[in-house]
Order: sequence, then structure tokens, then C-alpha cells
Amino acid sequence: MSLWRAGAVRAWLEVVMGMPMYISACSENVKSGKVLLGLTDEDLELGLGISNPMHHRKLRLAIEDYRRAEGDQGLSKVSDMDHHWVATSWLSDVGLPQYSQTFQAHLVDGRVLNSLSRRDLERFLNISDQFHQTSLLLAIQLLQILSFDKEALQARRTKCEHQDQDPIVWTCHRVMKWITDIDLKEFADNLQGKGIHGAVMSLDPSFDTDTLAKALGIPSSKHMLHRHLYEEMKSLAVHHSAEQGSEVICSTSPVSVCRFAEKRASMRRSGKSPLRLRANSHSAERGLGFHGSCNFLPREARVQAVPRANGSPMHTYKSVEITNV
Repeated sequence: MSLWRAGAVRAWLEVVMGMPMYISACSENVKSGKVLLGLTDEDLELGLGISNPMHHRKLRLAIEDYRRAEGDQGLSKVSDMDHHWVATSWLSDVGLPQYSQTFQAHLVDGRVLNSLSRRDLERFLNISDQFHQTSLLLAIQLLQILSFDKEALQARRTKCEHQDQDPIVWTCHRVMKWITDIDLKEFADNLQGKGIHGAVMSLDPSFDTDTLAKALGIPSSKHMLHRHLYEEMKSLAVHHSAEQGSEVICSTSPVSVCRFAEKRASMRRSGKSPLRLRANSHSAERGLGFHGSCNFLPREARVQAVPRANGSPMHTYKSVEITNV
């Protein structure tokens, strides 16, 4: 960027950044890439007239990325995710396409995604639904796990398109396909616009059978359907290792290891039905989906599978606990 002339700066702002509305002010004030690299927050607001907080953040983060790239490190992978991809492809995969227009208006690209917090979603993007906020933050967490590598993400999704494995990378559409495959086709379409995707199912410790059944619109009186869904979720999350004599999570999915068989046997001995447990229960038998208390190890013996880097949106999502045993 330090070698760019005025024309290259304008072309970058219009084509790469998708911000043609600021070209006029840029032409008057920014005559080279060196000047662009040196812009401060005050310069962006006063010199270029950028008042939209998300637009301001997008340009500031991009300039910071290009500053780092000056040292021959190259741009980050996140730079491959422009706001058109985020607003269309990514939001569709997350299962929340209803926010596409909002994300387009605020020009939310990969760099901005990586900076979003729960407060940002509500304050700047007007997303007030708590579960939708959680869904978006966990989808961002998945991108962080993969270092914002779109190709790696797509490769993993392709591998599990016709196999029930690696659920953490599943899109909302893949979850709907799975629902159809387990003979609950009549409920699959109810997931549209709900924000249910693989990262939510794998990384949210409060996500269980009741949560999914509610999203699917399965009546609480349909106990056998709840039992069927519970069994299918258990099968998806856990596979038996005959050699090790234990149940383990698919190695590509950083979710908690939970011994469902032992847990369910304990339920039966105590006379408790797994179908009557609720998401807000604090009992040891809680967690009919991918998560449970994992009480066979003390809490201090658990280790965090995915460390939260500085700036992670999950710093504001305090209820997430990703563990590996």
C-alpha cells in the first residue's frame, strides 16, 4: 500500500472495500498509500467524513491489516471475506438470512466480524434476539478456530456433506438435511431463520434436545419424538471406540466428551426420564444434546479446547465453556 498513488487508493476504496460513497472526500485528502496508512481515527471521521461506526471500524481494521502486511507478512486470511460474502453466503449458512440487508448496509466484512461483540450486535446492527446473537457469535468463533480460512472450512463441509460427521462445521442447511435424514422431514423447514447451525450445536453448552425440539416445533407432548431426537443427537455427537472401550467425540470437533451411556444408565437407576429434563436444569444429568456435565472428571481437571484470543467476540459470551477431556 505504501507504493500506491492516488488512483490506486481510490480504486481500492471503491472496488475492494465497497465504499464508493467516500471516494470524493478521499480524492481531496488522500493522495497516496503512505498517507492512507498513516490515517488516524480522527482523520477517518473528519477528513473522510465517515460517521457510521461500522464503516469507520471496517476501514480502520483494513488499514491496520495493510500496515502489518508492509512487513512482508501478507494480508490476513480474514481479508478474503468481503461484505458481500458475509451478508449473503455466511448469513445463509448460519441460518439468519433475515439480517442480510442490515449487514450489507453496515458493510460488515470478515475483519469487522472478527471484532464483533454481543453489545455491537445489539447496538449497531439492531439484533436484539439473544439466541440470534449467540448463533452469530458462535459462527464467528468457528471462523476463529479455522483462522478465517474459507477454503479449509469449505473442504471440511464437503467431506461431511453425505456423512454424519464433523458437525461443528455444518451449515443450517446441512442440519436441516440431517433432520430430514432422521425421518423428521415434516419439521425440517421450521429451522429456517432460527440460527441453528453446527457450531451452535457443538459449542453451546446449553444446547440440548429440548432446545432443538423447540426450534423444530415438535410439541412437548410428543414424548416419543423427543426420545427419537435424543437418540439421534447422541449418535451424532458420540461414536464408540471398541479399541479404547470408551465413547469419544469426533477428533475434528472441539466439543466436550460426554459419556451418554453411563449418564442414561444413571438416569434409569434414579427413575428420571431424560425426556423431562429442561435446558435450565442444573442436575448432573443435564445436557441431552452434545453437552453434559462430564462429572466423571473434576472441574479443575478439564482443559479448554479453544483458547479465546484477544478481541474474540466470545469474551462477551461468558456462558460458553469449551472443554476437552
